[in-house]
Amino acid sequence: MEQMNRSELRKKIMTILYQINVYDKNKIEYNVEDIIKEVCEIDNEFVKDIVYGVITYKKEIDKLANTHLNDWTIDRLGNTDQSILRMGVYELVYTDTPEVVAINEAIELAKLYSDDDVRKMINGVMDKIYHSKKD
Repeated sequence: MEQMNRSELRKKIMTILYQINVYDKNKIEYNVEDIIKEVCEIDNEFVKDIVYGVITYKKEIDKLANTHLNDWTIDRLGNTDQSILRMGVYELVYTDTPEVVAINEAIELAKLYSDDDVRKMINGVMDKIYHSKKD
């Protein structure tokens, strides 16, 4: 089976996080492994690391995002937008993915799946978190 690049894998991760979000909101029981297998045929460490990382640090990620969302909260965004933002913030803060890559990847997904206002919002949040890390 051909190897997917990380950009393609991030689309899968976004889909997995989206699914988990919907299940959480509707209080539906689920098994994370099953959702990962459903969406991603291949067993991939990168996918697992990010999915489990976002789940583990969701409260911290949301709190950080909310700090930088002017007069807005992450839970008011659509499920897809929440998934993109959480994944982006997780990669930016908790992984060794180069910051520029984490930001660009989130913005590229937002260009594909979010409207312009949300894309700008995601860009702004990622940018502010990036700069606050530098201080």
